[in-house]
Amino acid sequence: MWNSVRAFIRRRPVAAFLWMATGLFWFFCLPSPLFNEPLSVVLEDRNGELLGARIASDGQWRFPEVDSLPDKYTACVVAFEDRRFYWHPGVDPVSLVRALWQNLTNGRVVSGGSTLTMQVIRMARGNPGRTVPEKLVEIFMATRLEFTHSKKNILALYASHAPFGGNVVGIEAASWRYYGKRPALLSWAEAAALAVLPNSPAIIHPGRNRDALLAKRNRLLDRLRESGVISEDQCFYAKEEPLPEAPLPLPQLAPHLLDRMALTENTGGEARFKTSIDRRMQEKVNEILIRRQENYRGNGVYNLAAVILDVPTGEVLAYVGNVPGCGKEHSESVDIIRAPRSTGSILKPYLYALALESGSILPSSLLKDVPTQLGQYRPENYYETNDGAVPARRALIRSLNVPFVLLLQQYGLEKFHYNLQRLGLSTLNRPPDYYGLSLILGGAEANLLDITNTYACMGRSLGAFYSRDGRYAADDFRKPSFLYRKQVSGSRKTLTEHSDLLSAGSVWFAFEAMREVERPNSSGDWELFRAGQPVAWKTGTSFGFRDAWAAGVTPQYAVGVWVGNADGEGRPGLIGVEFAAPVLFEIFDQLSSDTRWFDPPYDDMKQVPVCRKSGMLAGTYCESDTAWIPESGINSGVCTYHQLLHLDASGQWQVSSDCESPARMQHIPWFVLPPEEEFYFKSKNPWYEIPPPFRPDCDDARQTPGSAPMQLLYPKNFTRIYVPVDLDGKLGSTIFQAAHRDAGMEVFWHLDGVYLGSTKVFHQMSLQPTVGMHRLALVDRNGFRIERTFEIAGKDR
Repeated sequence: MWNSVRAFIRRRPVAAFLWMATGLFWFFCLPSPLFNEPLSVVLEDRNGELLGARIASDGQWRFPEVDSLPDKYTACVVAFEDRRFYWHPGVDPVSLVRALWQNLTNGRVVSGGSTLTMQVIRMARGNPGRTVPEKLVEIFMATRLEFTHSKKNILALYASHAPFGGNVVGIEAASWRYYGKRPALLSWAEAAALAVLPNSPAIIHPGRNRDALLAKRNRLLDRLRESGVISEDQCFYAKEEPLPEAPLPLPQLAPHLLDRMALTENTGGEARFKTSIDRRMQEKVNEILIRRQENYRGNGVYNLAAVILDVPTGEVLAYVGNVPGCGKEHSESVDIIRAPRSTGSILKPYLYALALESGSILPSSLLKDVPTQLGQYRPENYYETNDGAVPARRALIRSLNVPFVLLLQQYGLEKFHYNLQRLGLSTLNRPPDYYGLSLILGGAEANLLDITNTYACMGRSLGAFYSRDGRYAADDFRKPSFLYRKQVSGSRKTLTEHSDLLSAGSVWFAFEAMREVERPNSSGDWELFRAGQPVAWKTGTSFGFRDAWAAGVTPQYAVGVWVGNADGEGRPGLIGVEFAAPVLFEIFDQLSSDTRWFDPPYDDMKQVPVCRKSGMLAGTYCESDTAWIPESGINSGVCTYHQLLHLDASGQWQVSSDCESPARMQHIPWFVLPPEEEFYFKSKNPWYEIPPPFRPDCDDARQTPGSAPMQLLYPKNFTRIYVPVDLDGKLGSTIFQAAHRDAGMEVFWHLDGVYLGSTKVFHQMSLQPTVGMHRLALVDRNGFRIERTFEIAGKDR
């Protein structure tokens, strides 16, 4: 054979060259890519259901090419357009001869004789005029297309780029626009109608010339019946189905996620996104937010957002960036899930867990809760009351502000800021000093996705603890996933013996506290908020009532909710527990009735003696109980609140060896709080016993550290007091306050050496010092003295 080829080249070099050039041109004649038209961005759920789409830049609804076609549509389009499609090489001589005869007989072009392959070429070339030269080009290129493309692929190319009337291109867009369903769900009548529509899309359209379209569809159904593709009954009932009316709007179940994927997540030029969204969940959350907004808008609250994550995988299951239908006047296009908003108290569980992890506290360690002035910053609890000292777990349950500000000061602002970034808060882009200690109360901004994902990551690490034999995966704390990826069972991960961020034990105790959230009622008392299923949850309210947050986690799901106004307008009473929490639990009620909870990670916990009253590791003088603590808490300090008091024989006075014989003393362990904490603690805890006072002849003993009977509550050391100027131009008053262990003791007040008066029981004085430095001195009737220097700095009105 090769000898014959070489001989032909030698004898006819010009002809050989022309044949080779023609062959090369034929081989490279197809453009790459074959179609280069703008596409609609299409968003699908995890099962391939359409969530939404964005029209292409040229104004066409043109979905990305499909890989395969449903059998009904395939049968219809082949029967109507190209009955010998599976047998010819791209050109059907029989059809060409028949078309030529029909055209000559009628004196005009009534048939083109084009195969489906030739129609693909014609569409790829921009639908040029129907001339003989153009037909020859189509034939030439069609054979080339058949050479490298399967029949299935050619059919998919045709269906993806065929015109279906108006601005609808492709079978998938047509199926949704005309029937509101994906092509796989088309009936025989619907598939037949869409098969005949591209034949004359500009003339025959579902909205006009309906009789012509109906006649074409029914003729195709008869042809399918005659060829045995459908039965007599199927043909009869298919003809009874009506034609579609005007084009339907496409689903818009996740418009904000569609924008996010198209603009932010689309780095490879993709136009079709198969997301991890569960359409049923997405629809249900949309319904819940719409219903809630109808109630909230009466209070001037118009925007809600919610997100659901799958805890084990980190997949986003529902993404509602803003309540549907809230209107342009209320910024419905704003994606609240991505928007940085003031966090309120939603970060407190992170600090609690991190403090447990560092060994700074144990779950029930007492945290200081007294009026606090930190420079110009003065945090206050919700009802502006104080407990004096409160167990850390209880402080989280009640979401008390002052204990957590002081805990942040103890834990370290810089360390907390750094670990928040490691937990996944991507919006902390300023240095720690910019936020200050208010970071824990909403001084920073975060977005709803980061907040929810952090809780999901904590739940993932805890939930997989036993399945990994008490080890940790490095990627437990990772970004959420929007794209659906089939989970591969048994996939291996690199596991470590210890977590470098949060251990399962610390997360467990944080979640246990979050399960027992309490909230204040109208009278200021605290009551338990009971949920219908086990959920670790937390709310937050930003300053000015601008943002209401709620986030919750179970072993399976993490849910985040935000309620407020997109423009930042605050509304009185807009608090997380009242507005966001009900939405959170309504969503959880729709997700599952599963009451499973996380298994306690005993391998990451220790059982130790813990002081019954202070919650710290039991010391020498404590009454203790055995309790579980995180393993990291084993190195926390022993109780510092229990002291061994030396009492006289009567037990009514404290004494020392300077004023009493040791043989006549009683040595009794006693739970002693500093006077400042004691002042508030004793009113909330009737069991608290104030230490007996020192006997009058034991004056020196009262001056020993920890034995002071009196403490100045306000001002603190080196305090600069900013006093507003009243309307009369004078400085306003400042309340100075002290606490004394002896409730009936008289205290004498002096300012800058000038006697002011005395107080009993409630040691408070309203003073108006001038601008500048001052010295306050307090002396009780027994002669115990405390002094404090402070500065008055006036403020303009």
